[in-house]
Amino acid sequence: MNIVAIASQKGGAGKSTFALNLAALADAQGKPAVLVDTDAQGSLLVWHRLRGKATPLLASCDGSGLGAVLDTARRHGGVEWVFIDGPPQNNDGVAEMMRLATLVVIPTRPGLFDLASVAATIDLAKRLKRPFFVALNAVPPKRGITEPPAVIAARRAIADLGAPVWRGAVAQRAVHMQALASGKSVTELEPAGPAADEMRLLWRDVGNVARAMAGFDSGRLDNERAAPEPQRRVRYQA
Repeated sequence: MNIVAIASQKGGAGKSTFALNLAALADAQGKPAVLVDTDAQGSLLVWHRLRGKATPLLASCDGSGLGAVLDTARRHGGVEWVFIDGPPQNNDGVAEMMRLATLVVIPTRPGLFDLASVAATIDLAKRLKRPFFVALNAVPPKRGITEPPAVIAARRAIADLGAPVWRGAVAQRAVHMQALASGKSVTELEPAGPAADEMRLLWRDVGNVARAMAGFDSGRLDNERAAPEPQRRVRYQA
């Protein structure tokens, strides 16, 4: 089972947007994907209620309950992908989800304050020795084939932090808000649009990296994951 943690210690970076769009793409392959909402704001719960579909499956928990949720997903049968929407400004919660993840994706906007704050999340992933990369979100759309100067500068700033940067970028587009409001992903709402193309590229790269890393210290991940609470039952929300 591939566990992708979408992590940022700054609010508004795009964690929920990445998580639900990636989960919808994984789910479309025929096996149920799982979304885990660890953010107290419950953004994914709102989206899931609007969606009116059973999948992707949704579970809510805080960091202490994450191990139990993942154990339930493993026992569910047929689940290949889990996407964890992490909490902002919660070092312990972010560390726990990273520790349990196959791959960590760190979204960030290209603004000055966002780039300044992403260093803490990068440092945490490094300290925990987790495979990760940073993905730029809400960037100005390209004009032609050239990236805007702000995006080029953001890539340089992230690389200077010693972090791998995703080759693509997710642009700021109205379709993201429209998709959220309709309980859909951008690939479902506008499958031929540029936002859908960006998300499909992100999904392809996440899939390739996660599968490549699936065997990376898998024994340590299994042995160190948080033990489920006795008699605790975890229910997925339909």
